[in-house]
Amino acid sequence: MTQAPSQKTVLISGCDSNYFPLLLEWLHSVRRFDQSKDFDICILDAGLTSEQIERLKPHVQSIVNPEWPVKLPAYKIKGEYLKACVCRPFLPKIFPGYGTYIWMDADTWIQDWRAIELFLYGAAKGKITLTAQVDRAYPKGGARVKWLGRWPWKVRGFYFSNALRAFDFKTARDLLSYHVLLAGMFALRTDAPHWGRWQDFVKIAMTKGKVFTAEQLCLGKMCYQEGFDYEILPGYVHWLCEFKPLWDADKQLFVEPFTPHEPLGVLHISGFDKMRLDRTVTTDFETTDGKTIEYTYRYPYFDGEKDEDVIAKAAKHFSVVNSN
Repeated sequence: MTQAPSQKTVLISGCDSNYFPLLLEWLHSVRRFDQSKDFDICILDAGLTSEQIERLKPHVQSIVNPEWPVKLPAYKIKGEYLKACVCRPFLPKIFPGYGTYIWMDADTWIQDWRAIELFLYGAAKGKITLTAQVDRAYPKGGARVKWLGRWPWKVRGFYFSNALRAFDFKTARDLLSYHVLLAGMFALRTDAPHWGRWQDFVKIAMTKGKVFTAEQLCLGKMCYQEGFDYEILPGYVHWLCEFKPLWDADKQLFVEPFTPHEPLGVLHISGFDKMRLDRTVTTDFETTDGKTIEYTYRYPYFDGEKDEDVIAKAAKHFSVVNSN
């Protein structure tokens, strides 16, 4: 007997043992907000240790290590961590009984709860709600062209390259000009028709193409090529950190780099591999008052590597590089 869905929302993340400190920081960033008390939290185990699982159990409703959606040869799997990618279309099967599912990658954290409210607002319409790899502050995106003298020689891009391998030339051509829809954070109601189609596509894509890119590729195919409803939120709601924001020292927040400097909702630590594994790694940020500081993208109120609260506010860790 299947479990009847409730109206409750669940927040889900997952990773392997290497990203466990980030997962703890994500969890703390959720529960830091009083609004989260009405939400369940579930964890997709993609290679956690038994000790890490025991550490999580008191703080979450469920931890599941799912089966692979399809059987794959060992050379394509390369460990369990890719389960946290390709199992996303199967969340209602892995964690049944919820009304709305919100997935967040383990290397994200919530700065402003309004982001969660916006994701839920879009999902309430029956649409898959997400962000795209496009924003006025993201200078590059889409297809890349190699040139032979004055003539375009080779076209490359996330959709084109991956769809050509996983599906066919028509799909690759159809998706070429579209912005990439991001699978790193999304919200979708349990009764939405997207789930079944997404599952079908992912099984094909991870068999014929790359496992790593399958679920995000199939989002584009499902939404752009087949017309499933989607809601794209502004970039500041789920920010890709490879594109530098500004720091607002007065508000103690990361904000978008252009006026009106909206506070970032969720920070996704993309493009900083060393920082994801080491909280001591820093980079430079410009501030809204014209200074340059040295700081980290890591969540400021809990240290997942030491498994302890960080008492001092983020700004007290700043090193001012220069000021005018």
